[in-house]
Amino acid sequence: MKNISIFTLLCLLLNAQKASALGVDETIEKYFAPFSDAFSSFIFAPVNIFGAKVPVLIFIIIIVSIICTFYLRGISIWGFKHSLYQIFHKKDNSGHDGEVSSLGALATALSGTIGIGNMAGVAIAISIGGPGAMFWMCVGAFFGMAIKFCEVTLALKYRTFNQDGSVSGGPMFYIAQGFAEKGFPKLGKILAYVFAIACLPGTVGGGCMLQTNQAAQQFIVITGGQNSFFADHSWLFGLFVAIIVGLVIVGGIKSIANVTSKVVPIMCILYVGASLIVIVTHFTQIPHAIYTIINEAFFPKAVAGGMIGSLIIGLRRSIQSNEAGIGSSPIAYAAVKTNEPVSQGFVSMIEPFLDTVIVCSMTAFVIVLTGEYLNYSKGISGVELTSAAFQSVIPFFPYVLAIIIILFALSTILSWAYYGQKAWTFLVGEGNKRIKLYQLVFCLFIIIGSAMNIKSVIDFTDATYLVMAVPNLLAVLLLLKDIKQLLIDYSKRHNLIFKMNKVWFKDEQ
Repeated sequence: MKNISIFTLLCLLLNAQKASALGVDETIEKYFAPFSDAFSSFIFAPVNIFGAKVPVLIFIIIIVSIICTFYLRGISIWGFKHSLYQIFHKKDNSGHDGEVSSLGALATALSGTIGIGNMAGVAIAISIGGPGAMFWMCVGAFFGMAIKFCEVTLALKYRTFNQDGSVSGGPMFYIAQGFAEKGFPKLGKILAYVFAIACLPGTVGGGCMLQTNQAAQQFIVITGGQNSFFADHSWLFGLFVAIIVGLVIVGGIKSIANVTSKVVPIMCILYVGASLIVIVTHFTQIPHAIYTIINEAFFPKAVAGGMIGSLIIGLRRSIQSNEAGIGSSPIAYAAVKTNEPVSQGFVSMIEPFLDTVIVCSMTAFVIVLTGEYLNYSKGISGVELTSAAFQSVIPFFPYVLAIIIILFALSTILSWAYYGQKAWTFLVGEGNKRIKLYQLVFCLFIIIGSAMNIKSVIDFTDATYLVMAVPNLLAVLLLLKDIKQLLIDYSKRHNLIFKMNKVWFKDEQ
């Protein structure tokens, strides 16, 4: 038993399934959805604000993101130019501590964020909150850039170097060490464990179940829709993906990350290129589309909760898309070769911008320009809506989109498998058997996600992300003054003038 592989275990699972294939999807939905719905209802407990019910944790993330943005004097604006400078300026970090390059870490983080959420997530936001939800997604990304800067800077400052030369870092470490420095070691340790524990369902939620669910839906679309064999057997698609992922993560995710970091940019270019084709085709309607998105953000039609409802949906999708404040991507950034924590903090701000402001906006414009967003009242949601929008201009695109979605889903699943494994080893320690157990459970959730109702998956995903955010944001707030001091010191060394009352930006000569 000790040498059994993930592949063998999954095959045993398949052979042990004696129920008819037709009943597997229904069985998964029947037993897991009630748990997911109950968990989501608890996490999204609302607070009444100006007569509207706003989920408490969403409200907390909004407040913290605004605090970070203003405390750092609008770093999302004045620091953006320096972020680009850090990415494109050639520098030799070969003698610095770490495992991967700055661009390598950014690519890894982007592979975990740019994926299904940019296609299906936007469609879901528009289906529920109207076109105006995209406006609020961009607002959330703007403020999220400041949180991303803070958490990544902390990840670099408090990372740990292992005996084998590898790096361990992320919220688990800066929560524990940061609270200890402030005189609360026990509380820090507890919160670090809370984050690591919450990261595990977060891993299987957004990083696993949502990806395979929407990839399965698009696969069903191109194989016959509701008449497809896989319409009632989507778990088989999940099993296929689970076997591939299992073989990959058992063989070592580090070598595969080098491949996905090259594949993801190609897929992004392909997706953005196709989006531009649709946008150019409807070029004369762009002003009206912009008007529709902005107008619907403040005066939405047929959206529960009106403007507040659209705002909350948009912010939820923004958080799920770029993960700012969640604390996931700092785990990848912690491995960067640099002795300047703040420099990678600047680089990380590009992530929410590319993920939400660029790629998600492309999807939104395609859906709005083609008028397909009007079909959300007819029951079309998720990736089906995105696919229908592209198909109205590019008839064969659903097949291309299926390839893009599956590759994006795989890259995201692999990234989150790494995040979850780091959280798991933080909790139980290193060890081959322990890691194999985590990998098996992770792969099983790929199958579960493929067969579930999309609403249950979305609610479970958002809920787990918000649980992760609580200890992470507490650490960011506690250490915010230290982050500002690091920023001031960095600014002095790099001729980037930063003062309490004014901010000037000057390129390094």
